[in-house]
Amino acid sequence: MSAAALVRITRPHNAVVAGLTALLGYLVATGTLTVPSLLPAVVVVLITAAGNVINDVYDVEIDRINRPERPIPSGAISLAGAKAYAAALFAGGIALATLTTALCLLIALVNSLILVIYAAWLKRTPGVGNMAVAYLTASVFLFGGAFAGIEGLVQNVSLAAIAFLATLAREVLKDAEDVDGDAAGGAHTLPMIIGVRRTGLLAFASACGAVAASLLPSGDWWGPFYLAAIAVVDVIILAGAARGVRCTTPDCVRKSRATSILRVGMFAALAVFAVAAVV
Repeated sequence: MSAAALVRITRPHNAVVAGLTALLGYLVATGTLTVPSLLPAVVVVLITAAGNVINDVYDVEIDRINRPERPIPSGAISLAGAKAYAAALFAGGIALATLTTALCLLIALVNSLILVIYAAWLKRTPGVGNMAVAYLTASVFLFGGAFAGIEGLVQNVSLAAIAFLATLAREVLKDAEDVDGDAAGGAHTLPMIIGVRRTGLLAFASACGAVAASLLPSGDWWGPFYLAAIAVVDVIILAGAARGVRCTTPDCVRKSRATSILRVGMFAALAVFAVAAVV
């Protein structure tokens, strides 16, 4: 079990981005960053890494066919070793969370449980799995804000709502893109139940909800910069989701680049929140 394999199975880029997202949550909540605010970021990195490892544990049979180069199917890490590694990462993240706040600790515990349940069951549950991913994404902002107390968490509710709804829109459209492959692999996703067309409409409704949520923090605290910049972001999010509405086939969704545009809109929203918090 090499050190390189131990790093690779955690999907380090994914985990580090999640940690930076927690820092952004704290920045939005307080308007500043401090050395202690690195602590919740490390907690998020460890728990996200643990979630990635446990995900590979439960996907090992699928990966033996589709991704044999991954650490477990390739033999770089044993299945038992991966389970122990995931447990150690979860334990480390939760242990550090005890040094933060009660709210942060609660979120860390709940999210750790959801990550395990997601890998074991929710991922294969149409719709519910998509909502779990959307919640986990949004909760990182709440976690970062909660390090500043309940006021910080409340300050980040709008950002978390945008993240949840925009992520949900993107996740269901990603499933719509993959209908053919998922059907061949025996998966059962939401677009396979309600159809690609209705999935596109659901994604657009979620995107509209994200736009509505982006208007919640308007007023004196955010000021004219936020209102002007978020309007541009909202157009991007709606444009991306609208591309998926007209599609009735997975190929159409892929060619529409709806998920890519939604991703750009989500990152743009984060940038606007960060700048507005500092300004």
